Amino acid sequence: MKFPNVDFLKPENLDFLNGLSLTSPSWDLFILLFFIIAVFIYGFSLGRNRIVVILVAIYMALAVVNTAPFIDDWVKKAESIEVGQIFVFKLGFFLLTFALLFFLFGRSSLLHSITGHERRGAWWQVPIFSVLHIGLLLSIALSFLPADSLLVLSPFTRELFASDIARFIWITAPIGAMIILPE
Repeated sequence: MKFPNVDFLKPENLDFLNGLSLTSPSWDLFILLFFIIAVFIYGFSLGRNRIVVILVAIYMALAVVNTAPFIDDWVKKAESIEVGQIFVFKLGFFLLTFALLFFLFGRSSLLHSITGHERRGAWWQVPIFSVLHIGLLLSIALSFLPADSLLVLSPFTRELFASDIARFIWITAPIGAMIILPE
């Protein structure tokens, strides 16, 4: 059995850390700052139960976007569409679907049945679910870009969020956490 390449922590892949600069910010710096800020502010303001419901809405929105036939049809028919427009359309459709599902779930009994609303979960679960949630969102957003557009990112960022194994891990890790971590 051959294991996938997960050696994104090799020294040459970490060279991007030397190039991070606030005077000339790169996409890697933007992604890193977004990840850190979002994990703390977003995660602790929402709490574990809301994050779990958001994760369920993210999975459903991803399933809808990945199986919507009109997105690929639209892209194939329009010859003058640029990469940025495809990315914005897919990301916008994903976010709209996600927001609609989250709004509907918040008003339904699904919130109570998924999270066991009476129990709030341990405080230490919040940062775990926050990291998994934000990592999943970044991985999904980057998956909407064509492979050649990802070349502007450092190898570290590509391996951590955009590689096939990274996408698999970011999609399955929250599911594992929801199963393993107690309510």
